[in-house]
Amino acid sequence: MPMDVLRFQYRFRFPDGRETIYPVDLDARSLDLINTPAADPPDWVRLDYHQCPICPLEVSHSPLCPAAHHLVDLIGLCRGLMSYDEVYVEVTTPERTVSKSTTAQRAMSSLMGLIIPTSGCPHTRYFKPMARFHLPLASEEETIYRASSMYLLAQYFVGAKMGKPDGALAGLKKMYENIHAMNLAMTERFRAAMKEDSAVNALILLDLFAKSLPYAIEDSLEELRFLFDPYLDPGLP
Repeated sequence: MPMDVLRFQYRFRFPDGRETIYPVDLDARSLDLINTPAADPPDWVRLDYHQCPICPLEVSHSPLCPAAHHLVDLIGLCRGLMSYDEVYVEVTTPERTVSKSTTAQRAMSSLMGLIIPTSGCPHTRYFKPMARFHLPLASEEETIYRASSMYLLAQYFVGAKMGKPDGALAGLKKMYENIHAMNLAMTERFRAAMKEDSAVNALILLDLFAKSLPYAIEDSLEELRFLFDPYLDPGLP
């Protein structure tokens, strides 16, 4: 593997015994997805097909939805699978290998969570740092921790360059509200693409995080506060 390419590999074993390897290659610097998308994409990939209401792209410059285009192969992988079919998934990242037997919807949701941020969608590019340090099959609590930590680190760099960091996480809340709107539109694309429910429900799982994080921010991330008790000690040097 070239030094300028980061490979994340998903290996699936399905209930019928077949195995499939799904590699995801990212440019190591830009973190753009460099997998070749489908050469003859179906109609549901067109930008103007259930286009997100917040999408800044125009058909004249971008006739295809970049996120949908890069999800065509994954949708093909989901055909014949129902949400709760048990699959074995093994994920190899540049740092480690993680494996688990889980539901099809959860396995595909994890893979979507890597592809969508790196696909070229303007609203998901902010999540590229999480894609770089991809945590397969992450729980809701892990995702909230990682997303808020990522955003606060981003604000460190924003503050150093522009002097206006967002310590209140208002921008992160807005980002997830945009992701929720995008997920709703993408769900309609998936419903047109296949009759099985595994891909739709995989996206719904991702959307649960998008809907829960703004509420977590409004509650001041209270469920994570106990983890930082040592930092709240007045005697901290």
